[in-house]
Amino acid sequence: MVESSPGSILEILYTGDPPSGYARYALRCLTPAQMKSISSTVVSQGIAAVVQLPADTYTDKPPADAGSRILLLEDIQDPGNVGTLIRTAAAFNYSGIILTEKCADPFSPKCIQSTAGTALSLWIRRTVAYLDLVGDLKKMGYILAAADLRGTQVPSLLQEPARLVLALGNEAAGLSESLLKKADYRVRIPIAGTKAESLNVAACGAICMYLSSLK
Repeated sequence: MVESSPGSILEILYTGDPPSGYARYALRCLTPAQMKSISSTVVSQGIAAVVQLPADTYTDKPPADAGSRILLLEDIQDPGNVGTLIRTAAAFNYSGIILTEKCADPFSPKCIQSTAGTALSLWIRRTVAYLDLVGDLKKMGYILAAADLRGTQVPSLLQEPARLVLALGNEAAGLSESLLKKADYRVRIPIAGTKAESLNVAACGAICMYLSSLK
């Protein structure tokens, strides 16, 4: 977070000796008991940051420079899955993430913990008007690829678009028909169906994002 979004950090909280490399930030020393009271982890690492959340997170317009690859999460409700997908998107150099209003809060404690400090390294939009936002992106030349258990196209197609929106759906229901109708691609990851019915959405997302990064 310090490297990817330094302007968002308001204050560094720590226990013990002052941390090195944070001289440009306001520092506040806490007792171990104080740190434990504000930390959601069982064993704190002894350092935390107070950050300012992006003001445009809950708008329905993409940034001026939306980037070449965007992840869309439709109604993914487990904060661990959402956080893992944010972390994976950052690792594969995705620029932004669109979440529906029924998704887990990307800034909830469990989700933030799962992102491992990457939550502010991409732009995030969480909006009820996500279909309109997707429509705007398609007009800008983005290809919408849906990960779909009923899809007939191979996931290697994800390598082709210069501008890509990758859509992943709810853990139980998958993607809505409204979104699937907008999709340019409906890709399916081949699995041994006699052994496993489906993949976890975070695993599916990781495979698709990796394949899309193979240019």
